[in-house]
Amino acid sequence: MTQVWRCTGLRWGDGMPVLGWEGGRRSDLRRGKRVAFAIVAGGVRTCVGARGHACPARTAVSGRSTGARCEECARLDRAHSVAADTVADDPRPYHVYLAWFGPGMVKVGITAVERGPARLLEQGAVSFSWLGRGPLMAARRAEELLRAALRVPDRIPYADKRAVRAALPPVEERTAELADVHARAVALDAWPESLERAPFRAVDHSGVFGLDGLARADGVVGELVAGGAVSGDLLAAAGPDLHLATGRGIVVLDTRLMTGWELTTTSGRDETTVPIRELTDPGVQDGLF
Repeated sequence: MTQVWRCTGLRWGDGMPVLGWEGGRRSDLRRGKRVAFAIVAGGVRTCVGARGHACPARTAVSGRSTGARCEECARLDRAHSVAADTVADDPRPYHVYLAWFGPGMVKVGITAVERGPARLLEQGAVSFSWLGRGPLMAARRAEELLRAALRVPDRIPYADKRAVRAALPPVEERTAELADVHARAVALDAWPESLERAPFRAVDHSGVFGLDGLARADGVVGELVAGGAVSGDLLAAAGPDLHLATGRGIVVLDTRLMTGWELTTTSGRDETTVPIRELTDPGVQDGLF
């Protein structure tokens, strides 16, 4: 009987991406590592559940979904989510941060102080700086203030992030852009009183992600399909994305597409037989191994 694994997603720990698997196994994703798996033929992608609980109906979900949840489980997951602004009484202190993903791509966000920079690594932020620290609702007000006063968004599309990773300006230029937004943000008159301003200190992740010298990707995995396979050498990892050297060129795999599938080994060293779509131009909106 063919052994199968179910991926629980990618996490960043100690500056390294790690894939988790049901049962507790972990796969460290060091650069140069071979990433190879097949999707079980005849399989169906099923909902991953919510808040640590399995989906009671094991509902089938789209292969293109990065959340891999049915409507009911997605609703339950968001009902207790700080990111979805459904939690207002969290007593933990929060950081407000500015994250840089590419020229003209600076966003504002919040993360619990206890998480450190993990949230920035998970989003694929090339560089970032803390902006302030304080209670959750004060951090939220600062987020809203930057969106309204400086037009700094709280989201950057992943398609835009991927499109510029292989053509980043020098670290001095990205630090200068981040510093300019930081200076204008902390100077705003309506800054929440309970939020302590943080000095500008840029942290750069290009080395951690492996972006130095990275060639432009030829395509992006659009979805995984039953009977398909992915195989390639890991060139870089940023957020949930793996840049792989495959038989079809450099392909970006969003590891969020792996959850909900039953996966197994593949014998084809350069076999990548899942749908690949063209990389979107910047600014255009649109244990297995």
